[in-house]
Amino acid sequence: MTRVLHILDHSLPLHSGYTFRTRAILKSLQAAGCNVQAVTGQRHSADGPDIEEIDGLIFHRTPGTPSGPPVAREMREVAMLRKTIETVASQWRPDIIHAHSPALCGMAAMKAARSLGVPMVYEIRAFWEDAAVGNGTGSEGSAKYRLTRALENRVVKRADAVFTICEGLRSDLAMRGHDAGKIGLSPNGVDLSLFGEPPPRDNGLAARLGLGSGPVIGFIGSFYDYEGLDDLIDAMPALRDRHPDARLLLVGGGPREGALRAQAKASPAADAIIFTGRVPHDEVDRYYSVIDVLSYPRKKSRLTDLVTPLKPLEAMAQRRIVAASDVGGHRELIEDGVTGQLFPPDDPGEIAKSLASLIDRREEWDTMREAGRDHVAAHHDWGRNVARYREIYQALVEAAAPKRTGIEQA
Repeated sequence: MTRVLHILDHSLPLHSGYTFRTRAILKSLQAAGCNVQAVTGQRHSADGPDIEEIDGLIFHRTPGTPSGPPVAREMREVAMLRKTIETVASQWRPDIIHAHSPALCGMAAMKAARSLGVPMVYEIRAFWEDAAVGNGTGSEGSAKYRLTRALENRVVKRADAVFTICEGLRSDLAMRGHDAGKIGLSPNGVDLSLFGEPPPRDNGLAARLGLGSGPVIGFIGSFYDYEGLDDLIDAMPALRDRHPDARLLLVGGGPREGALRAQAKASPAADAIIFTGRVPHDEVDRYYSVIDVLSYPRKKSRLTDLVTPLKPLEAMAQRRIVAASDVGGHRELIEDGVTGQLFPPDDPGEIAKSLASLIDRREEWDTMREAGRDHVAAHHDWGRNVARYREIYQALVEAAAPKRTGIEQA
């Protein structure tokens, strides 16, 4: 049984797209016969023991919190994470070390893997310098941006194998001069075993929220600038001209929440825009049930063109109607008019027109729901996706067998 030690920025019990993808990967690998454990770095902020079992998964925590001036702080993080990896590896003896972005995790894993004589896989879920620009914590071309990019290039070059979550990221790495032959795809996916028939509409919740008869356009997730929720709010007056009973339901929170609430309050469609704030994870399905169209109006940027989001796949897995902006990350997931609908990004007028047209064609919705679910089952089911990992793991273990001396001699 192949033993794989995963290196993570953070994990469960924290809730994020990052932790949910991690859970799906680890549980699917377990089901496929792999033995998995994980190590998190100092940015895992949840309180808990040094070794924690959650949902049948074992996580080892790196002690301490990041501190010190920039660059020196990150190098200390790498050193502490490397130390934890080597301690765990000396006891558990993994066959593979599989690090997940950001590059700080990759750098620590690379150093540990080389000292232990273990093959190392690096997986990129997003370029974190672009994510920082997208969420307003960084600027393109800054010293930090360039340093993060250079660090990632170094890890990619030295890793034994690399995965990206989408073609956009893989193509970008190839254009930088990296060996495309060692870069595989591990697309965003869902555990379809978690999704049965979608629950019926929660009429009590709909009444409490004041949704009326609808149609209800909704978004469930984090409120970052790149998500384009301001454009969705600006689209509501024109949508209401076509469909006077339309409502917009925004579920979640984040850095843009205050600005979005103020914008909605000043809108001519203010009475039709409802914010719920953050809701418990185990209640999210209730909110999905009262939404007719899940809308993802991401703004066009380097981040959104290169990275595929998880939320549209989760919605399609639940047989929900999906409408999203026509950016590269969405085009990899959604076939316009077949599995969902695409609209021009950054244009509230066109968003309103597209959503109104979609609502007018309700007779097509059942076919679109089934097409979306079928697409997820065929291309984004973790039960199938983990075969990509296992193939690479096996090849790396076989290639490393004659060379492995690090752990055996420890």
